[in-house]
Amino acid sequence: MAAYCLFDIIEIHNEEAMNTYRNNVIDVVGKFKGKYIVIGNGTVKEGSYKPVYPVMIEFPSLDLAEAWYNSKEYSKLKELRLAAVTSNAIFFDGFVPNHETY
Repeated sequence: MAAYCLFDIIEIHNEEAMNTYRNNVIDVVGKFKGKYIVIGNGTVKEGSYKPVYPVMIEFPSLDLAEAWYNSKEYSKLKELRLAAVTSNAIFFDGFVPNHETY
């Protein structure tokens, strides 16, 4: 079942570091079969959520998403991003419609 990783970049403190991150992260995500679904602005239709700069990545499974996030290949980039921004991150299991689950 697919999994989704939502990152909301609230503030960038180091643009140079983020440019380095952006230039290198796509290849690492691809090694774990991830693909970018959302990059950038959205429109809030309900509630008070105020995304600043959302990024959503889809992986074939939560196991692959976790493997990417905790991988040696991503560790230096993750450190770079965490030092360069204030952000939120949430991982979701995908959903297969079933009348018994909702």
